[in-house]
Amino acid sequence: MQKRPLGRTGIEVSALCLGSMTWGSQNTPAEGHAQIDRALERGVNFIDTAEMYPTTPISAETTGRTEEIIGDWIKASGRRADVILATKHSGKGFQHARDGAPITAGSIPQAIEGSLRRLKTDHIDLYQFHWPNRGSYMFRQNWAFDPSAQNRAETIAHMEETLEALQREVARGTIRAFGLSNESAWGMAQWLRLAEAGHGPRAATLQNEYSLLCRLYDTDLAELSVNEDVGLLAFSPLAAGLLSGKYQHGALPTGSRMAINGDLGGRKTPRAFEAVAAYHDVAQKHGLDPVQLALAWCLTRPFLASAIFGATDMNQLDLALGAADITLAPEVLSDLDATHKAHPMPF
Repeated sequence: MQKRPLGRTGIEVSALCLGSMTWGSQNTPAEGHAQIDRALERGVNFIDTAEMYPTTPISAETTGRTEEIIGDWIKASGRRADVILATKHSGKGFQHARDGAPITAGSIPQAIEGSLRRLKTDHIDLYQFHWPNRGSYMFRQNWAFDPSAQNRAETIAHMEETLEALQREVARGTIRAFGLSNESAWGMAQWLRLAEAGHGPRAATLQNEYSLLCRLYDTDLAELSVNEDVGLLAFSPLAAGLLSGKYQHGALPTGSRMAINGDLGGRKTPRAFEAVAAYHDVAQKHGLDPVQLALAWCLTRPFLASAIFGATDMNQLDLALGAADITLAPEVLSDLDATHKAHPMPF
């Protein structure tokens, strides 16, 4: 398993990251623990979670349960030193944490203490803001995104005060590094500028959606990543399972994410199924599994720090982990580029 730098932090993480958002809803604690053991056995050292997980579905009763499952594994295994652990501070509007309050300098210590307690650890390796207070174009909001109502002065003041709060946590030893999620190129540029002006830790990573079906990152954010050493942590690299093909031709597997969440967060569109079929044709042409093709392609991108994938059973997990051993030939990449041009932005 290849290791890659986490920004300029000196921390190295596996090119594949084990996602956890089904643990505590679709997966039992025992299944989550088994996934961690298998992933570590195969060279993964990076686990991503969030205080709001699980999300399949989201509920008040299960909020925080995923962190608790990971914490129980840490306590039982004694292997905290073997994992790089990332979690997230929920943003404005998430009612099951702090009644939907925005991220503030005051909320950061409280949220971190909650995560540390559930994770049964004394530090978090990568602490991320889940989405910006000012809003985001992610999750299909790009089709009507309008930033004209934003207040720049308030945004900059918020960034300064939260960076200073994060620096206090770094000094306290509760977090090692800081990252963003669902951010824009302008937003990331401001976080970096303010950190370099001395307000707090420099963002190491950006966790945004990225897959063969969702390539918004390829434009301005790709350039920022490469020039500023801010690695992408790609979430939904299988497009919420669409790229596996399990939903093709009207299929709806029992207990699957689509069966739980309906339209897969706006990803379920006729053009998405057409695009999946085209990518499967590429996989078949070159004798590749479509899941491994999709993940291996992510690993070729010059700005990628790690691709975060999830699984609900061990067969899915083993299949995904096998992507780390695949090298895509130039003709495969060329066919993928042609397919992207023929099926751009399917959702």
